[in-house]
Formats: sequence, C-alpha cells, structure tokens
Amino acid sequence: MRRNAFFSLMLGASILTAPRLAQAKIEFTEYTMPNGLHVILHEDHSTPIVAVSVMYHVGSKNEHPERTGFAHFFEHLLFEGSENIKRGEFMKLVQSAGGQLNANTTQDRTFYFEVLPSNQLELALWMESERMLQAKIDDIGVETQRKVVKEEKKQRYDNTPYGQLINVIFENGYTVYPYKWSPIGKEQYIDKATLDEFMSFYKTFYVPNNAVMVIAGDITPAKTKELINKYYSDIPKGTKAIPRPTEVEPVQKAEKRVKFYDNVQLPGVVLAYHMPKQGEHDYYAVQMLTQLMSKGKSSRFEKEVVDKQEKAIQTAAFDLGNEAPGLAIMLGIANMGVSADDLERSLLAEIDRLKKDGITDEEYKKLQNQAESDFVEQNQKVLGVATNLATYYTFQGDANLINTELDRYKKVSKDDIKRVANKYFTKENRLVIHYLPKSEENKSKESANDPGKK
Repeated sequence: MRRNAFFSLMLGASILTAPRLAQAKIEFTEYTMPNGLHVILHEDHSTPIVAVSVMYHVGSKNEHPERTGFAHFFEHLLFEGSENIKRGEFMKLVQSAGGQLNANTTQDRTFYFEVLPSNQLELALWMESERMLQAKIDDIGVETQRKVVKEEKKQRYDNTPYGQLINVIFENGYTVYPYKWSPIGKEQYIDKATLDEFMSFYKTFYVPNNAVMVIAGDITPAKTKELINKYYSDIPKGTKAIPRPTEVEPVQKAEKRVKFYDNVQLPGVVLAYHMPKQGEHDYYAVQMLTQLMSKGKSSRFEKEVVDKQEKAIQTAAFDLGNEAPGLAIMLGIANMGVSADDLERSLLAEIDRLKKDGITDEEYKKLQNQAESDFVEQNQKVLGVATNLATYYTFQGDANLINTELDRYKKVSKDDIKRVANKYFTKENRLVIHYLPKSEENKSKESANDPGKK
C-alpha cells in the first residue's frame, strides 16, 4: 500500500534527482547503537533535501496464519500519531514543512520514509522516534484503521479486474512457507484481533534491534549522529524474541493447475516457478531471464505472443525479489476470442524455445545494458539510495552491495540464462493459473451437470 504523498512546490520531483549520469561510488558510514538500531548515513549535497527512512524487518511472513494482514495494518496504524503527535497530525507536520512521506509493506519488511528540505532533518528524526517508541495504539485508532484497510482491500483487490491475481498466486504457489498469503491479509482476522494482540505485535517487531535507519542527502554526518543520539539512545531494545520463519518450502515435484473465476472479460494465464532467494547467483540469472521475456517492445513475449501471434493484449514476466526463495511469474491477458489454453501454449512455446536455443549475443548485450541502466537509475535519487542501502543491509547484511551488486549481474553469462531456464522453468516446478471470466464458470457447471453438452 502506498499512501498519498504530499509535495510542496519547493520539493518537486525534479529536485529529488541528483545530477549523476553514471554510477559513482556511493559513500556511506554505518554503525549500530547499543539498543540494536543500525544506522547508515549517506552524504550528498547536490540538492538541499534529505531522505529519512526506517526499515523494520517485519512483513506478512512474520504473521500468524490466523492473523494475516497485521504488518500491512501496522503500516496504516503507525500514522495515527503518538504520545506527542496528535491523532491525524503526522502527515500534516511533514506537509507543512514542505515534504512528503510514505510507507509500504511487503512479505519481508515494512518501510517508512520522509523526504524533506534538509533544514527539517530533526523534525523527521523526532517523528520516526515517536513512531518507534510510543506510537498511539488504542481502540480509536484500531477501529479507524480496520475500516480503512477493509475499504482498501475492497477497492484494490475485490472490485478491481484481476485484483485477486496475486492472492491466488501465493495461496497456490506455497504449501508450507508463510508466503502463502499476501500482505493485504484477511479482513476477518483483523476484525477478530484484540488491542492486546496489536500491542504485542508492536512491541515484538517495531523495536530498534529489528530496524535499520538510513539517512541520505544534504547532511553533515557528525551533526546527524548527534541528533540520532538525542532521539534514539533512550529507546530501549526490544525484550521479546523476534520470531523468524523456520519452515522450508518443499521442492515442488508436480505441476499444479488452478482455475479461478472472477468478474473479468478476458482470460488470464499465469505461469509461476519457484526460484532462488536474493543474493544467489541463479537469482540474477532468473531475473535477467524474466526481463528477456517481457521488458520492452523487443522482448520475446511482446514480439511473438502479442505482436506476431496476437494471442495476448498484454504480457509480463517478473520476480518479486523475496528474502526467502520466491516465484518467477509469467502472465498474459488473452486477446478477444483467444482461450486460456491457447494463450498458455504460446507462452510455454517461448519458454521452451529459450530452453532449447538460448539467447543471442544481441539479446545478451541488451540485458547487460538494461541491468546497468536500472542499477544506476535506482541510485539517482536520495530516496532510492536510502531504500537500497536499507534493503541490502536488511536482507543480505551488506549495505555495500549498493556499489557492487551490478558485478553479480555482469557475471551472468548467456549459458547461465539458458541453464536456469532448464533448471527452474520445468513442468514439475510450475503453477499454472487460468484466471477466467465468471461466465465460463457457469458454462463449466452446465457441462458438468449435462454430460451430453459440449
């Protein structure tokens, strides 16, 4: 979920971009406070702004199966205010200071940030310390956010074409590991949860020893450290053990097929394959493979399935970059008059062609160029730098990957891409979803009730 961000005229989008045309080494300092809070500072005086961010190592995978949606719920709840910030004032404080703020939740982490004129650094540090130490968690806030979260689920998932797609993928893609549900969770569990349960979740996960704070932009590190010490040194370390998933998803040994009916006009087809976790060599090869299949007008799905065969009006291929082994997802929305079976055959034919023939020199060069361009572009903004430093530290324990991860992409060879296609993109490792119009469900039921019908 992404909240509405507030911008003032003095903090337009252009000012967020630092004038780097190539990836320069990103200098930073880092240290861990006695209470366990890890701090990373990046100094960049190219624009008079600062990004203050806190990443908590808690996402939907940390939830109890009968209390799903907690991490996403807290993304909302922790904007309610604190002992010293009145209810509803959190956003107003940042807006009036000429800044923007936002938050988002994944299966693995929750990320909060403010981007402000650099002379407002202390304001953001104080506000995040209030969120960490004494957030307002009471019946009024909980009831308010219950309604907000349920309305969001209704608008973004229940009443949106193909809105249930990600839920269907994960509910069927995993059998054991707690990626079985998406961050939105189930509203009935949020309704059942008590105030004590919410307080327990807060005291367990939203503690300094489960967080990394990254400050990037127009700062003086010595002064920034003083401010951090002022607002965070007295926040106590969490006293509860931080639970981490111990389940191991078993190797999938047979294709799984699912039909899901929804209020859509055109069939959709999803092919989901289990893949390695972040940081492994094959992870980068799979990521480049998905780009080969769907990124840009010259991608294989676009050229063959959309343009030449006209089997689909839209295709995509991507991975979600999970901390634990995730899924590589390929999908298409069928063209008018094209069946899900027909579209599936076309998508699989392109995967099989890759497995047999590999990729061309031209395709490989383009993939390497895309990897470098994407890597550099992410670090053109102070917020992008803050996000990447936090992510690398949280998931891989190495913030300096912001300078070195590109080398991992460069080490991926043409043979690696063909090899991972044959290793992971197999029938046995495949979930196939046909996302179908409800009208087809009715026809299917009629055929089942009357075997004579075809």
